[in-house]
Amino acid sequence: MEQRFNEWRRGIDRFWSAAAPDFLLAARLAAEIAHGSEDAALRQAAAQALPSLRSAALKKAGPSSKDLARRRLGIVRALLHALTAPQFGKRKTAPKMLTPEERHRQLLGLPLGRRLAGAEIHQAYKRAAKVAHPDGGGNGREFHELCAARDALMKER
Repeated sequence: MEQRFNEWRRGIDRFWSAAAPDFLLAARLAAEIAHGSEDAALRQAAAQALPSLRSAALKKAGPSSKDLARRRLGIVRALLHALTAPQFGKRKTAPKMLTPEERHRQLLGLPLGRRLAGAEIHQAYKRAAKVAHPDGGGNGREFHELCAARDALMKER
């Protein structure tokens, strides 16, 4: 199931970063998520985004319907990122030895082996900080590790 979550997340991220987003393709993806997900919250968010995405896919769709569709799909995207983000403090097996850069990327949920944009690093930091921040239920040590990871990756760029 985790592989499907990652595929869906990549599909939504492609839509999100496209210069001219294809709302019909996003509607198909949302329908697949609404019918195939085992997570109830994700299923519900995708089902609620589906009518907005279909409306935005029409040729006569205005900017307000496209904006609504992007906001609804943003909720699905946030849920997918939360489901696929690494869980702090819950290790299943002993971790392999990682380089500092790999560890920073893993903390922020960023892909290995490719150049990162500053905006991409910042967005990943914001997503991870929502969970790790002490006001969001995390602890201070984890939050400081995230901050250090973000700063280190920004310096490497």
